Amino acid sequence: NTQAFRDKMHSNLIKQTWTVFFPYIYDVIFIFVLLSDLQDNIHIQAIPANAFRGLCTQTVEEIRLTRNGIREVASDAFNGTKMHRLSLKGNKQLTHISGDAFVGSSELVVLDISETAIGSLPDNIISGLKKLLAESAYHLKILPPPQQFAKLRLAKLTYPSHCCAFKNKPRSRSKWSPLCSHPMAKYITDFYRDHCSNSTSITCSPTPDNLNPCEDIMSPVPLRVLIWIISVLALLGNTVVLVVLLGSRSKLTVPRFLMCHLAFADLCMGIYLIIIATIDMLTHGHYYNYAIDWQTGLGCSAAGFFTVFASELSVFTLTAITVERWHTITHALRLDRKLRMRHACVIMAAGWIFSSLAALLPTVGVSSYSKVSVCLPMDVESLVSQVYLVSLLLLNILAFFCVCGCYLSIYLTYRKPSSAPAHADTRVAQRMAILIFTDFLGMAPVSFFAISAALKLPLITVSDSKLLLVLFYPINSCSNPFLYAFFTRTFRRDFFLLAARFGLFKTRAQIYRTETSSCQQPTWTSPKSSRVMYSLANTLSLDGKQEC
Repeated sequence: NTQAFRDKMHSNLIKQTWTVFFPYIYDVIFIFVLLSDLQDNIHIQAIPANAFRGLCTQTVEEIRLTRNGIREVASDAFNGTKMHRLSLKGNKQLTHISGDAFVGSSELVVLDISETAIGSLPDNIISGLKKLLAESAYHLKILPPPQQFAKLRLAKLTYPSHCCAFKNKPRSRSKWSPLCSHPMAKYITDFYRDHCSNSTSITCSPTPDNLNPCEDIMSPVPLRVLIWIISVLALLGNTVVLVVLLGSRSKLTVPRFLMCHLAFADLCMGIYLIIIATIDMLTHGHYYNYAIDWQTGLGCSAAGFFTVFASELSVFTLTAITVERWHTITHALRLDRKLRMRHACVIMAAGWIFSSLAALLPTVGVSSYSKVSVCLPMDVESLVSQVYLVSLLLLNILAFFCVCGCYLSIYLTYRKPSSAPAHADTRVAQRMAILIFTDFLGMAPVSFFAISAALKLPLITVSDSKLLLVLFYPINSCSNPFLYAFFTRTFRRDFFLLAARFGLFKTRAQIYRTETSSCQQPTWTSPKSSRVMYSLANTLSLDGKQEC
């Protein structure tokens, strides 16, 4: 009987039933209802239109629809209701709330959609909400613009990045109270905060951590410009090197073979930088809405793989090139000890395997690429992750000292009175110093701060580390094409000869052909010194042929 509880019911509870249909509440006029509670009814799958028509005369404090089997909230579901709080918590299969579900409804100030699969919020209720509870709502990855939450004071969300949207959210001047101009207004704390301050005060959790501060991927404008410049330089420079080396008709020597691998590794670093720069451009100003999809998606994992693979393969190949130079000079008179192509293939196969494994480990739980927006393996929560990062960094430092030792040995060999004329000392020393200095710039700052962070003693913030990422981390990828290719005469010769095959720079190519045909091996004071200098000339030009 619809009149049975007339004027008497303050709340209604429907719990743990087997009904599959939503129990309509209509034709019952309640004078004062505190709570309408429908929970733990796992067979109810939808809230139909006008489901609460009987609650339209008075304000309902709360409608609680927790832990049901609800999957959808239909249009006009809450038509006519005047409710303060609505809880849909625990409906884990709830994926959709119709945009018109709250048409005809009013006074909703608290919405709880925790532990649901909702992916978006209805626009027509956002402006009136004062509290939004969306904990463990993992599908809610994109929030409406923060300006739409005009009255929001408390937000309990799933992802820390979403709280960045409400940090110092500006208030529209149209919302200011005329009383704000009164001299005493600022002394009334609650009133001034709610009606007069330039920004709203919103309590939001979980708060962003040190690894994910409230900023874009590349926040300062100069950094955003620099990453584009450096990435384009790395891409173009290393692409040109690969095209010239692979397109040349000259014999593929061991130095050329190693240089191809170095250019490919540095090209991968350029790809990583261009990915980061592109994502930063696309998400600029609202990265908080894309942080979760980006950092946990395949894109970030791919970018992280590219950068670790490129970094390790580049270091490995640079070391191999330097050791090959040292070996060639040290054993200049022993042709039987010359490094053959088969040896180089085995060495680089080992380098590829090592670099691939190092890049794959963060994808299987040893550290992680999803910890920071730039997709570097900066997760050091576990001991295994710490060992992984510290080991990689120490190997890079060891490789640097190996390079320094080889160049020192080469220089000492070159300094022998029987090996070279004195006037050539300075030029060779300067060239070796430049090679070592660029290696040091790319390795030292990054390794120092990365090791301190891996040991949980960070000396700089993630924001500061992005400066290292752009200025120092890829420095070798940009400089290697110049130092090991463009600045060598033999590479320029191969470039112009290749271009001439396409009808370009024919005159310059002819000059190089003439010089090559007339080039003769220089004569030194003894056969031994002649052989050493010939090997040195070969190694410094990186092509197995003497520069003339």
